[in-house]
Amino acid sequence: MATRRPPLPAEALVAAAAQAACLLELTAPKPGNARPGRDLPGLAAIDLILSAVAIGPAFRRHARGRVGRLILEGVRATRRHVRANTNLGIILLLAPLAAAALAGLARDRGRSARSTPAPRRRRALRPRLREILRRLDVRDAREAYRAIRLARPGGLGRVPRQDVASTPTVSLLRAMRLAAGRDAVAREYATGFETTFTVALPALRRLRASRVPLPRAIAQTCLILLADRSDTLIARRHGMAAARAVSRSAGRVLRAGGVLTPRGRRLAAALDRRLRRSRPPLNPGATADLVAACLFAWLVEPGLQRPSQRGRAVVRAGT
Repeated sequence: MATRRPPLPAEALVAAAAQAACLLELTAPKPGNARPGRDLPGLAAIDLILSAVAIGPAFRRHARGRVGRLILEGVRATRRHVRANTNLGIILLLAPLAAAALAGLARDRGRSARSTPAPRRRRALRPRLREILRRLDVRDAREAYRAIRLARPGGLGRVPRQDVASTPTVSLLRAMRLAAGRDAVAREYATGFETTFTVALPALRRLRASRVPLPRAIAQTCLILLADRSDTLIARRHGMAAARAVSRSAGRVLRAGGVLTPRGRRLAAALDRRLRRSRPPLNPGATADLVAACLFAWLVEPGLQRPSQRGRAVVRAGT
């Protein structure tokens, strides 16, 4: 008789989901993004792989603590392995999501799944996330600002209020609200991750329910996001006009079926070539960060809804 394995600790599952989300996002054929065999200037796929692996220990050790500390430790871990800014946006997005997921997965070990009331078992991730965001304070902001300065993202410029080069005097949520008009990550904080939960995650669920292979489903979700809103990394590096033009191109690819049809795939490949040829590349990196957030939420959902089957949350990523 086979011995039943005990469930993995909640911290290990959350860390594995964070790593898997990064790797799945990286390997999908998304237009304009780096992926294995398709490096970008100053952004090699191997560095993104190393970054995905690097954040695992930080998420295991710190997801139960302050969100700001998790952000800082995630960036510190990454910088020990790579020199470029490879994953700041992803860490900023995954940190509060991980804290919310851990709050749902970590339960009294003496209580079985059957004895846990059904409404508590099935409570959604987003309401817990909103609670995490509301509790963010100035200490979270200070550690997040330290992480941003350590990562050294390009093209941030200067702003008159709560600039990242200074010491913040407001909560992290308030600081993100001030930046929401110019940055996709800040907009997610300000809106309770609206794009992640109302655009990206429903799209990915529909595609997977239709048995679209996961890499293609991820790429299609990326196109949907890119067509829905201009990429703020492109806007920062190339201007809003360029970002809007890329969004219109993504819309044309989607109208041809996206990566789900032969014609759509040809148009997607042409868009990929055009984005890569630009100098610097028209890299929709903010959209890729949102895809990673969506993948993390998708991976942890089964464990949050069915605690007795929590070990399947990350395993299904390979299907």
